[in-house]
Amino acid sequence: MTFSNPTIEDMTNPFRPGDEQTYQLTVTAADFAVLNGRLIHPVLSTFALGQALEWTSRQFVEQMLEAGEEGIGTLLTVEHRGPAFEGETVEFRAVFEELRGAELLCRVEALVGARLVATGRTGQRIVSSERLQARFRELRG
Repeated sequence: MTFSNPTIEDMTNPFRPGDEQTYQLTVTAADFAVLNGRLIHPVLSTFALGQALEWTSRQFVEQMLEAGEEGIGTLLTVEHRGPAFEGETVEFRAVFEELRGAELLCRVEALVGARLVATGRTGQRIVSSERLQARFRELRG
C-alpha cells in the first residue's frame, strides 16, 4: 500500500538505534503447532512466534503514534531455531534498527533462558488513519 506518510521530522520518536522492547510469554497448548485441527508438535508454533515477535516490536510504534495515526505491519521474518515447550517462559526482544521514513525496522529474537528459539526482523509503518480507511474502502470496492 502506498500512503502519504508523516516525515521523520513530523513524527514522535523518542527512540534511537539499539533501544529495546521486551515481552514474555509462557507457552500453553493454545500456542502449539496445530494445522487443520491436527497437533503437529507440542511446542510453540512458528505462527505464535511471529505474532509475539511482531507484538514486541509494535511496542515502539504504540509509543510513537499520535492522534489520527495507525501502525501497519510491513515486514515479518521468522527463523525458527529451536523449541519452546509448554510451561516455559519465552523472552522476546525487539531492537530498534532504524526509522526509514515512516517505517520502523527492528531485529527480533526469542529465547528460553540461554536457548535461542527464533530470530527475525519486523517492519511497521505509521500512516494516517483517515488515509488507511479510505484505502481499505477503495480496495473493497
